[in-house]
Amino acid sequence: MHSPKTMNDQEIAFDRELIRRFDVNGPRYTSYPTADRFVEGFTADYYVHWLGRRGEVPPSRPLSLYVHIPFCPTICYYCACNKIITKDHGRSAKYLTYLGREMDLALAALGGTREVIQMHWGGGSPSFLADDEMRHLMDMIRSRFQLLPEGEYSIEIDPRKVKGATVALLAELGFNRMSIGVQDFAPEVQQAVNRIQSLEETRRVMDTARECGFKSLAVDLIYGLPKQNVIGFNHTLDEVIKLGPDRLSIYSYAHVPNQAKPQRRISEADLPTADERLQILQLAIRRLTDAGYVFIGMDHFAKPTDELAIAQRQGRLHRNFQGYSTHAEADLMAFGVSAIGKIGPSHVQNVRTLNDYYDRLDRGILPVLRGIQLTPDDLLRRSIIQALMCHFTLPIESFELAHLINFKSYFATELADLAVMEKDGLVTMTDQWITVNPPGRLLVRAIAMVFDRYLRFDRERIRYSKVI
Repeated sequence: MHSPKTMNDQEIAFDRELIRRFDVNGPRYTSYPTADRFVEGFTADYYVHWLGRRGEVPPSRPLSLYVHIPFCPTICYYCACNKIITKDHGRSAKYLTYLGREMDLALAALGGTREVIQMHWGGGSPSFLADDEMRHLMDMIRSRFQLLPEGEYSIEIDPRKVKGATVALLAELGFNRMSIGVQDFAPEVQQAVNRIQSLEETRRVMDTARECGFKSLAVDLIYGLPKQNVIGFNHTLDEVIKLGPDRLSIYSYAHVPNQAKPQRRISEADLPTADERLQILQLAIRRLTDAGYVFIGMDHFAKPTDELAIAQRQGRLHRNFQGYSTHAEADLMAFGVSAIGKIGPSHVQNVRTLNDYYDRLDRGILPVLRGIQLTPDDLLRRSIIQALMCHFTLPIESFELAHLINFKSYFATELADLAVMEKDGLVTMTDQWITVNPPGRLLVRAIAMVFDRYLRFDRERIRYSKVI
């Protein structure tokens, strides 16, 4: 069975008419089932059960760790993350103590290896922590887990709040990847979202990180922000391309003021129109691909030499709660408020507030809010959505052999829906392969939604962001 032409050998096709037709509300598929499908019937007892099961089939694979730091010193109006605005480091000191308690409770149940191949600190803003707090948190982790020397260890950074000495400390602590928030360099956009950030301070952090040996730097941009336009974003792209990050994410701003209160400070009259958003996205794709970046998928780009692009070429690319990843089979242990993890055939999410988090841990209970145990059907559909999102191809025979199904009969309804997309040129289907065509790459979320069984019974999708 021969694979069709790899997607990295093809151009990205930007078809505005197709985008307008298929730009529906849908999940980002950092997991399947998606987090909104988790149930509160999945308690800490279930999580403990699956943690213990890891040791039953040795050798267990190395872990991935996620630590959520919810604190930010200032508010960015566009942000919909779970965060706490404060300048009080007494709050973060207490939080670190409770993170240690959570780790100990989880490790008491954990079976299998404590080796770690991947770790990410996210937020909020991890760079809110003082240098001594960062050192303390890393000591807490290293005393409980074994961080492998070949692992990927990343942290999200707000360059407005980080000095060169802190960047050097992060390298000393073992971080080798950094994600840097930029969003947009245009002054009027920064003013509109309450995030004033100069090019110089961004460049200084990136230069220092390279001097300290960080092997990969990522920059996050957002399109669709208030006051944004093609001319201004083109200038931002000019500067970002000069900065030369190894990876780039260009996220679509989702304006949901009913769900994210800070967004109520953004005037809807200042938001670009749907057509202007498409112009900005089209510009970004053209500029970045012309600059040599590989379109990984959805809103991610990477240099051809970056491990993300290499993993995609080698068929090892994966998608988890932090986005695209190179470590497909790692169980993910997640710590802190609202953090989401994956252990075996289960997903788990922590409580969202500090009070609930502290209360559970004071009672010696893991702070689980909700989760889900995946059925055989969930596991099948998860692997299909992963294949589409990461590799833009779906080898039918491989799924039939791995899951003991007849693909055509099992997915008769889904294939009928895909046939409509095939007529529009988004996909190509044969007896052996389903392939996402260049016009469908930007719409891969809409294509993946065809295989989402939960969406078939729930057409209320307003809670999701637009595909584009």
